[in-house]
Amino acid sequence: MTPLLRRERRSDPADRTVTLIGKPDCHLCEQAREVITRVTADLGAGFEEQDITQDEELYRKYWEQIPVTLIDGRQHDFWRVDEARLRAALTR
Repeated sequence: MTPLLRRERRSDPADRTVTLIGKPDCHLCEQAREVITRVTADLGAGFEEQDITQDEELYRKYWEQIPVTLIDGRQHDFWRVDEARLRAALTR
């Protein structure tokens, strides 16, 4: 029998990266950027953006969900970013 693998929890937000996947002239993307910028600045987490209009694969995968928020490459949210939920995810 194989033992269950436990997910390693990272408690230091500075080790985390938030990615915003969006597109130009998207009001929801602008709102998401404001929240993510504030939270990552407060917690010291990394922040990057990717534009679906510049990447065909991202466009196919996310075009109906933008803005999409990833934490360390895993999808966290889409359409709207809840500040409290994002903070909690980065600190657990």
